[in-house]
Amino acid sequence: MSVLDKTRQTYLLKWLKQQAKQHKVALLCSVLTGLATAICIIMQAALLANILQDLIILGGNFKSITVYFTALLALFGIRSLITYAREKINFSLGAAIRHSIRQQLITKIEKEGPVAIYHHTGGGLSTLLIEQIEDLHDFYARYLPQMQLSMMIPIIIVAVILPFNWTAALILMATAPLIPIFMILVGMGAADVNRRNFKALTYLSGHFLDRLKGLTTIRLFNQGCNQTEQIANAAERFRIRTMNVLKMAFLSSAVLEFFTSISIAIVAVYFGFSYLGEFDFGAYDSGVTLFAGFFALILAPEFFQPLRDLGTYYHAKAQAIAAADNIEKFIIQPTHVNESTSVKTVNFDQNIETIVGKDLVILSADNQPIIGPLNFTLTPPFRIALTGISGEGKSSILNLLLGFLPYRGSLMINGIEFQTIDIKSWRSQLSWLGQNPYLINGTIRQNLLLADPLATSQDIADVIEQAQLTELIAQLPDGLDTEIGEDAVKISVGQAQRIAIARALLKPCQLMLLDEPTASLDKQTALEIETILAQSYQQCQIIMVTHHLNQAMQFSQIWRLHNQQLYINKPDSMLC
Repeated sequence: MSVLDKTRQTYLLKWLKQQAKQHKVALLCSVLTGLATAICIIMQAALLANILQDLIILGGNFKSITVYFTALLALFGIRSLITYAREKINFSLGAAIRHSIRQQLITKIEKEGPVAIYHHTGGGLSTLLIEQIEDLHDFYARYLPQMQLSMMIPIIIVAVILPFNWTAALILMATAPLIPIFMILVGMGAADVNRRNFKALTYLSGHFLDRLKGLTTIRLFNQGCNQTEQIANAAERFRIRTMNVLKMAFLSSAVLEFFTSISIAIVAVYFGFSYLGEFDFGAYDSGVTLFAGFFALILAPEFFQPLRDLGTYYHAKAQAIAAADNIEKFIIQPTHVNESTSVKTVNFDQNIETIVGKDLVILSADNQPIIGPLNFTLTPPFRIALTGISGEGKSSILNLLLGFLPYRGSLMINGIEFQTIDIKSWRSQLSWLGQNPYLINGTIRQNLLLADPLATSQDIADVIEQAQLTELIAQLPDGLDTEIGEDAVKISVGQAQRIAIARALLKPCQLMLLDEPTASLDKQTALEIETILAQSYQQCQIIMVTHHLNQAMQFSQIWRLHNQQLYINKPDSMLC
């Protein structure tokens, strides 16, 4: 693995730990309960050693060990309760941090809008938001607390064995480094294996979802067998990479168990030869007692258990680093929304007075010029038809006004630079309708209420009438509570567009942005939709991307984009 990869892994590990800083209390509770469990184990080992010493060496009976036996049973109960509490704490810790990171991703997508998801497939984003976030759980719930316990518990165990037998303590201390050394060697390749596995999973998810959406097209072109074979090949590649990850995990566990068994065997051999009289060292002034031998042998596996658990969870670290590679890259992408340090909030209690662009160059997400320089001045009332061939940048102008794209030059709203405007306040005054507006897989009512969850039944009835949906709603068996299905498959495209219009009407606005809202409709339906829009937004300023002009819209200006330049005409000076 290259030096760059190691540097990246170190950075990602640091980033993962930073996400846990806000949950220090839960992490501390997890560590403390782990220490409490270790103390219970030490006390149990001491009680068992005392019982055996009493029965075998001192010739005691059951009555003499009743106190020890009762205390031992009590410790079993206490240890079980502590273990249960620790599991609850660990799960809550992992769930809280996963929720926090997922919220960062969702916030990023919400801020960036189309810019954030432009280079991602639906399946890839789903994998990122669900599966890769879930793969962080064991890192926070298991590995991170165990990493601290693996340093503390062995020291405590050595400290309690040392007063009884320094040789046993020395054997444990000498053999302990073998486990972390091997863990480091295994871990050097584990993160890279997991990263390749995640990439394969992301590809498989996106590939399958895209083919599922295009199933009709695939069948019409008789490509079902070919696409099935491609999906099978992608699934096979993912299976092979998954097996490589499991092989790495099983290899790690097997070697850790081997070194642990060897170390415990050495301790057992030492005490065995000591009891046979072959060894006479390690017990200070007195001889090696049965108590010391049993005490050390019972605790020897527990000495290595935290390190073994850390080894078991070590693949969780590699898995988390691989997942964090994609998550962190997505989160730290440059933000293009208006987030100036000196944010001003435009007073939108009054109407928009002016929108002025001067030497305005609209940039892509990677800061490459899309269109410009543009120069224009808009004063209400205005209705703008934005025309031009595909690819000229018409939708980019709308995305800029929505706050989803960066720019150079100047864009002033009511005399205030757009980059310094509070974007949430600005967007609250906008409404948008596109060619294929998204309708959720729910009822018509649920889709309408997305615009205003507090809308009354009368408000809904009014927008339904404005959008000419009254007759359609009356014909449906469940009325407004009719399910429209995923991607609105249970209704026609024109009906879906009318529902989207009704939803937009529920949100009062000063500026309506329309991105070819009738492009996918037939001529008659398109005319009806545009007439509805013209009648419904009499008091609202409109900028509409379109390839054909409808007199019902009563455009005040026609903007034509050509060769990245803007040409402004009056409706009567241009043939349409």
